[in-house]
Amino acid sequence: MNLLKEARLLIKHNIRDYGMYIALLVIMLIFTILTDGLFLSSRNISNLIDSSGYIAVLAVGVMLVIVIRHIDLSIGFLAGFLGAIAAILLVNVGLPVYLVIPIILILGLFAGSITGFLVAVVGIPAFVATLAGWLIYRGALLLATEKTGTIIVNNDSFNAIGNGYIPAIATVGGLHLLSLLLGAAAILYYIYTAIKNRRSKVTYGFDVVSPPLFIIQLVLASSFIGFVTWILAGYNGFSWTLIIILLVLIVYHFITTKTVLGRHIYAVGSNPEAAHLSGINVSKITFIVFGSMGMLSALSGILFTSRLQSATTTAGTLFELDAIAAAFVGGVSAAGGVGKVTGAVIGAVVMATLVNGMNLLGVGIAMQYIIRGGVLALAVIFDVMTRRQRA
Repeated sequence: MNLLKEARLLIKHNIRDYGMYIALLVIMLIFTILTDGLFLSSRNISNLIDSSGYIAVLAVGVMLVIVIRHIDLSIGFLAGFLGAIAAILLVNVGLPVYLVIPIILILGLFAGSITGFLVAVVGIPAFVATLAGWLIYRGALLLATEKTGTIIVNNDSFNAIGNGYIPAIATVGGLHLLSLLLGAAAILYYIYTAIKNRRSKVTYGFDVVSPPLFIIQLVLASSFIGFVTWILAGYNGFSWTLIIILLVLIVYHFITTKTVLGRHIYAVGSNPEAAHLSGINVSKITFIVFGSMGMLSALSGILFTSRLQSATTTAGTLFELDAIAAAFVGGVSAAGGVGKVTGAVIGAVVMATLVNGMNLLGVGIAMQYIIRGGVLALAVIFDVMTRRQRA
């Protein structure tokens, strides 16, 4: 009985963190029932993850932008434009993939840095500066693709980024062995870090959950990782898109939770004036966050262009709105200072799950937009209500 009471209190006090996971599980369960199990098929889950990759990457960057109380509307067409540049460098110029990818990432970093300079140094409101970027990159994309309208990419190595899978090595019972090994390693790493963090909190006198509840948390999280691994291993295993998402998640999770830069980002978002008075260079943090956003936009453009195996005039349309929606669904606060990298990725998966499930059910595009808008509105309402309760 005490364990149940403790679990309820834990969920209540961490509702922002657990709410999105509960919502994802409920949505997946509903679609699985309505589609007679088709939704949870290995092929569908693999396609769902691959199709949400470019938005998940954008969501991580835009989450940090929102955390510091700004917005970036230019990221969609910046991704589309840089994806087109990648296609041009591969097809027309003939550069190899190992040169094209760093060039595009550097261009994205440069583009984001320009936005950061306008916002942090010149003092232009982020909405205006990024809206100008939206228009500029939209026009640049049209110019880049004006001759053919579509640039077909026939480079197998590049296209494998959005459509390929890691090597199998071998299969065990029809399952992808390397994916199983990576999933097992992920479970062991999760358990190790969870135990390490718990011990650290105990050492410094922070409150921790009881040992039985902690074990239940480990079992549930490990079971979820194992279940997803098993599903993906039943098709072609882990895709390169998933590997890229996980790398972005790991790197940015480390930056935001284990570094001085991460602490400064959240300090600026919580109270820019207080952060400035405490010695934090607010302009520098803003510049870095927007530069990072530009680089992630470039990576998103690479993923999308590779996924379609072509660059089109419509690439990037509504990407920024999907990413912003994913960030809010993932728990970022509109007031700034609150948000997690894992939440942004889960938010992207939630939105992709909605689209995927509704497509399987044959729901019309009009109703899809209405439902997605309703989910976004509920996420923001949830944020406002939880902040009122804490106040």
